[in-house]
Amino acid sequence: MSVNVLYRTQATATGGRDGRSATKDGAVDVQLVTPKELGGAGGDGVNPEQLFATGYAACFLGALKFVASKEKVRVPADANVTADVGIGPRADEGGFGLDVVLTVSLPGVEDAVADDLIAKAHVVCPYSHATRGNISVSVNRA
Repeated sequence: MSVNVLYRTQATATGGRDGRSATKDGAVDVQLVTPKELGGAGGDGVNPEQLFATGYAACFLGALKFVASKEKVRVPADANVTADVGIGPRADEGGFGLDVVLTVSLPGVEDAVADDLIAKAHVVCPYSHATRGNISVSVNRA
């Protein structure tokens, strides 16, 4: 797949799941902690799944707005996407896997129109491209 890169960013993590991650430009600088559910101490900080969830939710909403603009549909200001990201051991393959459920809220947009926009956004969104065929992703309308 050829990509005409228009923007690139860079982040470096140190210490793994119990360390720190920051972007080169300093815009993001977070303390990482492993959740208790994964055998960590928990506490203040974030984990990679939280970062992935925030990124996927924002990216999908951006894709939705892009598709809506092409379709001449107004996306309400209170539209939102919630990304529910789970992690756990893979049953047969070993290692760990992710599971994602995206819930899209488009208040005031007719159901059929909302469903069409959501389906098209799932095709356009680069996070959806990256995950397609690799992890379970469900997309629902709120």
